[in-house]
Amino acid sequence: MSESTTPSYYIAPRCEEELKILHVDDDLIVVNKPAFLYTVPGRGPENNDSVITRLQPDYPEAVIVHRLDLDTSGLLVVAHSERARQVLSQQIRDREIQKTYQAVVWGIVEQDEGEINLPIGKDWENRPRCKIDYEEGKASLTHFIVEQRNPDTHRTLVTLKPVTGRQHQLRLHLKSIGHPILGCDLYAHDEALHAEPRLMLNASELAFKHPNGEMMQFEDKLDWALDK
Repeated sequence: MSESTTPSYYIAPRCEEELKILHVDDDLIVVNKPAFLYTVPGRGPENNDSVITRLQPDYPEAVIVHRLDLDTSGLLVVAHSERARQVLSQQIRDREIQKTYQAVVWGIVEQDEGEINLPIGKDWENRPRCKIDYEEGKASLTHFIVEQRNPDTHRTLVTLKPVTGRQHQLRLHLKSIGHPILGCDLYAHDEALHAEPRLMLNASELAFKHPNGEMMQFEDKLDWALDK
């Protein structure tokens, strides 16, 4: 009997969308990552396509300093010099980089705005999932603002401002209050999962300090209608 040649790891669908470059200078590059493109190569040769492998032929000094999940789209800042790598990494550690996301979630969020303050830990028995963990989880805080509701389609568009940056924080926090992000294959129930062909989560705004001291802000929102 011949051994199976099927890989034991996940193979991502090929991302045909272009990587949109919004800004380039000697210190940094700002891009808009399409959904289903890795930030750095995934496991196996089939998952080599990524933000960094697309950038490095033209920008060999480019270095990733923060990431977006495979199926999350939106804004990323990439270091283009060693001083930028150090400066941006320090801002990330100090929580000085401001990130804003937009998401379409299941159900009608009643509060106009609020916060989700629930500790997150690894769910070792259900990897790669995480879980709300009051005993060993790390403090995790997300602010949200409701932008639009549609009771007919049972959807709400929200703006999300994470204070912390835990793995799967936005997905898990929204699921924990009964409003999973549509298209989420890790935390949404079947109806919410199959409501959209992709995860409806987009990194829409990014603000940080350039190594030269200048504050920089970028915005690239998606026009997500709630009338489906």
